[in-house]
Amino acid sequence: MSTKQIAPNVYEIPLGNVNAWLIDQDGLTLIDTGVPGSADKILAAARELGKQPADIRCILVTHGHPDHIGSLAALKRATGAKVYAHPLDADIIRNGTGWRPLTVAPGFMVGLMFKLFIKQPLPDVEGTAVEVEVNDGDELPIAGGLKVIHAPGHCKGQVAFLRSQNGGLLFAADACGNIPSLGWSLGYEDLEEGKRSLMKLSQFDFQVAVFGHGEAITQNASAQFRKKWGQARLVSSASSAVR
Repeated sequence: MSTKQIAPNVYEIPLGNVNAWLIDQDGLTLIDTGVPGSADKILAAARELGKQPADIRCILVTHGHPDHIGSLAALKRATGAKVYAHPLDADIIRNGTGWRPLTVAPGFMVGLMFKLFIKQPLPDVEGTAVEVEVNDGDELPIAGGLKVIHAPGHCKGQVAFLRSQNGGLLFAADACGNIPSLGWSLGYEDLEEGKRSLMKLSQFDFQVAVFGHGEAITQNASAQFRKKWGQARLVSSASSAVR
């Protein structure tokens, strides 16, 4: 099996060092598409669930980086799905280029991984249409209901998605990572904005969190976010840095 069930009706598809997800409710909803060349693996994952490509009705893009939209055009051709994305990244997705520069997040090991895995400028990919532009607070009536949370910092047009069923599941995108434990994403367009987004995500309740990079947290996820990214913790860290 190339899929791993994370929660009821939610399946993670590992695509090398990046993840995508299928939600099997009200048809299939795909979140993110991996690097170029990932389409066959994603379609195989759908078939493992007894579905066909046309059953993927919606493709939700968390943000317009090539490791998340690299196979979007190929999957849109194969499925005919509508593509959803935030307006601030929609033109990047349509054009397959226009990347904004990333700077490395704090930490020695993070810096090493940034140099190893992130090559700048980011490589262009095939662009594709975006039919639905989503904004902070939107409630999408798909996949059992998904709340859009604008979470910039790593990427200006990044969104997370919150699914309230079964205790709550947060698709955190690259707001942070879980490699090998909960921590910064490797790079940010604006680290301070990224910190504010992490404080914002910490205000929601969810048992499970999944990430663009790293393993899912399957129990007490929002408590772990609050412990690490809660407002008091980040404000305290910023005050210490000033001193």
